[in-house]
Amino acid sequence: MKRVRITITGRVQGVFYRKSALAKATALGLAGWVKNLDNGGVLAEVQGEPFGVEEFIRWCRRGPDRARVVRVDTEPVPPRSEQGFRVLY
Repeated sequence: MKRVRITITGRVQGVFYRKSALAKATALGLAGWVKNLDNGGVLAEVQGEPFGVEEFIRWCRRGPDRARVVRVDTEPVPPRSEQGFRVLY
């Protein structure tokens, strides 16, 4: 089990980034969450099998069609007992 905190910057708010991240994470069977940041970025934590987590990170570098991702930073964090993926507000 692998868990990663991901910070995404660029034009990533107002482009359905969180909703698209929810769909992608769910399709990959990942647990965790995604939320908007006050600075215009997006923060996510995802957990699951290493292949799924890496695939999600690759997706984050593109995002949905209208997004313009400038930077994606990742940081490993300890896995936790969590099921499902959700959008935090």
